[in-house]
Amino acid sequence: MIKLIGAILLVSACGYAGWHVSRSYARRPVELRQFMTALQMLETEITYAATPLPDALSGIAERVDARVSSFFAHAAKELQTTRGTSARQAWSAALDRYRTGSTLDRGDLGILNSLGHNLGISDRDDQAKHLRLTLEQLKMAQARAEETASKNVKLWNYVGLLGGLIIVLALY
Repeated sequence: MIKLIGAILLVSACGYAGWHVSRSYARRPVELRQFMTALQMLETEITYAATPLPDALSGIAERVDARVSSFFAHAAKELQTTRGTSARQAWSAALDRYRTGSTLDRGDLGILNSLGHNLGISDRDDQAKHLRLTLEQLKMAQARAEETASKNVKLWNYVGLLGGLIIVLALY
């Protein structure tokens, strides 16, 4: 009886580990889509409404998904509360804070970081161009992420469960 319970716990633990890895592959395209939506909103706020950047960032934080909202809220807070902070510094600080719990890879974060170098230093039209370029780059990254997710989600789910079963069979 104890062996059976141990076997079930081992298979469950390995299955959970596989599921956890597969979940990060599945979340990355979703997170990229959320950023793309938020950046489209930012482009609209800057280009058409001529909203100041701190106000635009905080407004976007209120309208997007909670996961991405924290990034925009932190960037807005940095711009509003810290005197002398440039948009680049605020964006970079928010990105550094966001990166820890994110499923985005280095390339995705690099794309977002490069956008931060261009925010708040030029006119509306130039910023809109940079936002559109970033959106195109994120679209390509999203396509790659979806392709990777379609390959790896099932793989890791199966690897977790079958790895647990193989370990149980090897032990018994």
